[in-house]
Amino acid sequence: MKNILVPTDFSDQAENALKVAAQLARTYNAEIYLLHIIEIPFHEVDAMTSQSDLPEAMFFMKLAHKKFEKLLNKDYLKNIKVHETVDFHEIFKGVFHSSKKHNIDLIIMGSNGISGLREMLIGSNTEKVVRTSESPVLVVKKEDENFNVENFVFASDFKEESKATYLKAIEFAKVLGAKIHLLTVNTPNRFVNSEHANSRMKDFANASDFDNYTMTIYNDATVEKGIMNFSQSIHADLIGMSTHGRQGISHFFNGSISEDLVNHAKRPVVTFKI
Repeated sequence: MKNILVPTDFSDQAENALKVAAQLARTYNAEIYLLHIIEIPFHEVDAMTSQSDLPEAMFFMKLAHKKFEKLLNKDYLKNIKVHETVDFHEIFKGVFHSSKKHNIDLIIMGSNGISGLREMLIGSNTEKVVRTSESPVLVVKKEDENFNVENFVFASDFKEESKATYLKAIEFAKVLGAKIHLLTVNTPNRFVNSEHANSRMKDFANASDFDNYTMTIYNDATVEKGIMNFSQSIHADLIGMSTHGRQGISHFFNGSISEDLVNHAKRPVVTFKI
């Protein structure tokens, strides 16, 4: 883990994400890329890309850099290399382009942001980042002075298409020094018998030499509730899932459990795109 991207709107929630990023950066000698998005009308964005001295854009640029300056003086960022960037994309597009440009290993976001017209990290924007990001996305729900992951739940249907993301989760667990708990949730509408479910999980486990894991089949009314209830029962520090990156009408009909968890789970959630 060398490059960590933290989108910020300078809210408390965004700073919670930055504090976690600082802990990981200090532990793994990583660099942090702080990204602030200024969202203004598209025709004005086009003007700015033509090097326009648009007064509104210049004002918000200067304001952002002042806030960066104040933020970078925080004690928890001392001796960590932090890069600051201001961009004019929609949040999920800005995150996507920055991830590609800086070879980002992990994106860390707050679970919500400020209210009002310039909100950045709330609701649908976080979901869009989770849905479109090629890099793993860690969503932080609250301030955590000691981000220490001992128990990491990886929930899946353990079908073949998710195996590559499971291997990414294993690498993440190794970095964190965590035990991983493989979880299949059975619901009335999505029932898999125990023999089949155990066979799928064992097949995933055998794909890696990582042996610090458990396997659990958990019954609940919905997959989302099952993941949260099981995580509560073992006092999990982190929940991990694959995300399909569905868009358009497919996403509307199929939904996304990972995006629901990002919105509703009280614990940090990390997603890995299939």
